Amino acid sequence: MSVPLHQMIQVGLYVAKQRLKRVERYPLVLMLEPLFRCNLACAGCGKIDYPDPILNQRLSVAECLEAVDECGAPVVSIAGGEPLLHREIDEIARGIIARKKFVYLCTNALLMEKKLDRFSPNPYFVWSVHLDGDREMHDRSVCEDGVYDRAVAAIALAKGRGFRVNINCTLFDGAAPERVARFFDDVMAMGVDGITVSPGYAYERAPDQAHFLNRRKTKELFREIFRHGRGGKWSFSQSGLFLDFLAGNQSYHCTPWGNPTRNYFGWQRPCYLLGEGFAKTFKELMETTDWDAYGTGNYEKCADCMVHSGYEATAVMDAVKHPMKALGVARKGVRTDGAMVEEIPLDRQRPAAYVFSRHVEDSMDGLKTQKVSGTAA
Repeated sequence: MSVPLHQMIQVGLYVAKQRLKRVERYPLVLMLEPLFRCNLACAGCGKIDYPDPILNQRLSVAECLEAVDECGAPVVSIAGGEPLLHREIDEIARGIIARKKFVYLCTNALLMEKKLDRFSPNPYFVWSVHLDGDREMHDRSVCEDGVYDRAVAAIALAKGRGFRVNINCTLFDGAAPERVARFFDDVMAMGVDGITVSPGYAYERAPDQAHFLNRRKTKELFREIFRHGRGGKWSFSQSGLFLDFLAGNQSYHCTPWGNPTRNYFGWQRPCYLLGEGFAKTFKELMETTDWDAYGTGNYEKCADCMVHSGYEATAVMDAVKHPMKALGVARKGVRTDGAMVEEIPLDRQRPAAYVFSRHVEDSMDGLKTQKVSGTAA
């Protein structure tokens, strides 16, 4: 595991406090999206397919820090879009760190070298560099040649300056286990502190809908990958129980409120992956979202999801509740053979509702009104 001890202790105490207070639903990681604009156009991304007037919008520093305070999660993942395109991203990160929250700044690394001087190594700060495999795999995923090499160079520069650096790897249908294993060997050799890995999710707005994994394929793929990693030669920035879940050994329901998302539209319902309406405040999100309407077995769009932003919080809460089970996986590693746990039945899931563009239309109308008002003034 690559999660530092002080982070595990701080998050563990936070979870224990919620349990003592008998809080049923609470966040672990705030997914903060200060903007949607990106300098890449990845085929599997559903975050950048917006009209230019929306892509041009930014959350202010004050709005970002207000979201951190409002939510209260001990970890903040700054995503996008590409966060380094935000002119005040360093100020946002410093404000979060000052609150003793752990910051994971997610980036494709194309601007890291240029922006690195604006950041300082800190126990509460991690660069999370997006790498979806080796040079050929990654450049194909991001639809641009040369990105892998630039990311690797940025990682080396950041490590040389004393930063903690993780890689964030999303795997899709067709990934070869042996090749992924070699890639994990390579990133460990780079000196990367940890790997965050997840199967891809079929974003409604993603251009490529043909290469997302279903749950059975996800489990088979990760079992094959983890067989190559026996002996603990890879360091993951995720709980052992989540990795065990990916290999089909744990039966979990997602915890969508565990990773709430705040972006330009507001607080996203129900999760980082699905945009089916927005709340104005975190309190409104928690109290008025019909959480039981979502998740595998409940909703068609969630049928194949095993993404870390939905299930990592479930695994962490399970580890706190059953520490001996978590310790067993940590000591023995992820089981890669034998029967998998029974899958969640889908016979009672409600059909998908395609409502993801309504908020876009409303926002565009609002921006047009602002523009007209500004012109008239």
